[in-house]
Amino acid sequence: MAFATVLGQRLEIERIHATHAAAPTLVFLHEGLGSLALWRDFPAQLAARTGAEALVYSRRGYGKSDRLAAPRKVDYMHQEALVELPALLSELGISNPILIGHSDGASIALIHAGSGRWPVHALVLEAPHVFVEDVAVASIEQAKAAYRASDLPKRLARYHDDPDHAFWGWNDIWLDPAFRSWTIEEYLPGVRSPVLAIQGADDEYGTLAQLDAIERGVSGSFERRVLARCKHSPHRDQEALTLEAMAAFIERVTPRAA
Repeated sequence: MAFATVLGQRLEIERIHATHAAAPTLVFLHEGLGSLALWRDFPAQLAARTGAEALVYSRRGYGKSDRLAAPRKVDYMHQEALVELPALLSELGISNPILIGHSDGASIALIHAGSGRWPVHALVLEAPHVFVEDVAVASIEQAKAAYRASDLPKRLARYHDDPDHAFWGWNDIWLDPAFRSWTIEEYLPGVRSPVLAIQGADDEYGTLAQLDAIERGVSGSFERRVLARCKHSPHRDQEALTLEAMAAFIERVTPRAA
């Protein structure tokens, strides 16, 4: 286990070494209830397929990283994308990465790239959100009920030192009425890097309207994969197909030296 100190806070990290030295670093940005551990061995598999170095980490409030000092605000993903992530990349000497984001992590990747402040080689987005849909709010309400009535806290404890802190930090802000107007569509025209977006056909947290908005909005090339028999986590629900799609995209946008 390793940690990096970023902006005075300790973040849990893992670095997977490259075999293709010229490849951009793959930076994994987890979902709203995710962590480093919840990616399981998927980052290692993708790094092995592409030869790229990978960075996996838990954001504040998740995994074994430090707790949040205060409840999240509506702009928490902007804070992660425009302050926390750049500070982490600078601390670790990573530039021009390929950002691989899942759910909240995909939104953070879009804000970071769309701001135009830092070079981003490419984006791989799983189940991204660029605005709030009724289906997402309904599913988050169901998650709230499940957390109170099921063994969900016990299951989350395998991936977070403080599952209550992780769960309510995510659940409370998404169910805050002020969050219903949240959108990051204004950042999309600033995304000039190639984009691969992957979504499950049965995603319980969002519809394909999210991918449609991203395709309309971004300035760079855009590819989509919609996977059958797949819900909100393509890298778990359809691991082999997701791995193949990501690896092929990364190889296309990262030509190997002759």
